[in-house]
Amino acid sequence: MKHHTHAIILAAVLLLLALASGCSTPAGGALERDWRLTVNGTTEKVITLQELRALPSVTGYGFCVSTTGARFGPYTCRGVDLREIAALAGGIGPGQQAWVSAPDGYLWVFDDDQLDGKDFVTFDENLKEIPSPPLRIILMYEQNGKPLPYDDGGPARIAIVSEQPGVITEGSAWVKWVDRIEIREG
Repeated sequence: MKHHTHAIILAAVLLLLALASGCSTPAGGALERDWRLTVNGTTEKVITLQELRALPSVTGYGFCVSTTGARFGPYTCRGVDLREIAALAGGIGPGQQAWVSAPDGYLWVFDDDQLDGKDFVTFDENLKEIPSPPLRIILMYEQNGKPLPYDDGGPARIAIVSEQPGVITEGSAWVKWVDRIEIREG
């Protein structure tokens, strides 16, 4: 009985420590208000979520699968084409890459073919590889008509979208909590 009581007390203390250390989900309003995206190319530009939402938007279907086989989606995704964002800092040319990163250190690199919607492996809903339809890489801020939730990578994350539903892409490229995009030589 004494051992059981100690285990309960230890579990309660660990839970309180986790909450005190910031392991809880941030409040959506504060996160959106404080979010900034740094775009670095030939120049550097920092934009807010409000400024991102004011850029020309793209809507498409997004659906991805993780390396463990978990599926996420299908979603209706709205955001800004990565090439449009790169244009804020001087644009992206042939042979260049977009390095997309998040505050947790996660990084994904898109080459110029991928920025043009090519060179992605795509699957159908049975996870059988299919020829890739035209795709676009967007910085998504809205999912299924609502602001992107924090747990899904909000306020902004990468999504690879198609004009047709049911096209699945690899989830590794769907960077969550994006806060930096750098344009570099390939």
